[in-house]
Amino acid sequence: MLPAENPPEKMLFQLSLRRRGISDQAVLRAMEEVPRDVFVNPADRDAAWRDTALGIACGQTLSQPFVVAYMTEQLQLRRDHRVLEIGTGSGYQAAVLARLCAHVVSVERYRTLADSARKRLAQLHCDNVEVMLADGLALPAEVGAFDRIIVTAALPDIPASLTERLRPDGIMVAPVGPPHGRQTLVRITPSADGFDRRELFDVRFVPALPGLAREM
Repeated sequence: MLPAENPPEKMLFQLSLRRRGISDQAVLRAMEEVPRDVFVNPADRDAAWRDTALGIACGQTLSQPFVVAYMTEQLQLRRDHRVLEIGTGSGYQAAVLARLCAHVVSVERYRTLADSARKRLAQLHCDNVEVMLADGLALPAEVGAFDRIIVTAALPDIPASLTERLRPDGIMVAPVGPPHGRQTLVRITPSADGFDRRELFDVRFVPALPGLAREM
């Protein structure tokens, strides 16, 4: 449920996304329905509806709304899709995905983030989201395959550990590039020759790291 009082930034939220090219009505509706202020630090509540990235615990970030909406739109989600998210963070992206597909498996390497995200998602009744504390780059085989994969941390390249989990008609969206340099958001789809790769636009994400975090 959205807060009873909407700040001016919330009133301009949809208009900003539309002006920047987001046109999928289901994505726009999901972005409007998910209360972003629930996912930010208390000190950042006044900035929750601005189109800017915000810091969260464990040195991670909550992506700006446009990037969340754009990556979601690129997935071309259907209600029957099973989605893998690498990098739960605050849980905001997972909450948006939950309104557009059947099931989300969201993987986080920080226990603190995983635990707090579960609480927020439960509060919003996102019952189709499973938050896993795990290494997103080395998932166990029993996790299975996915219709869509979204990565919310920068990869030096797309690893086989992720592409092998993508179903034949699947789509993966991920930022690719050095951890402290220029990264490019890419869209990966399986093809007869392997995978087709389309570069979208430059972004800046925290790096995707292997293993569970020591800082829990």
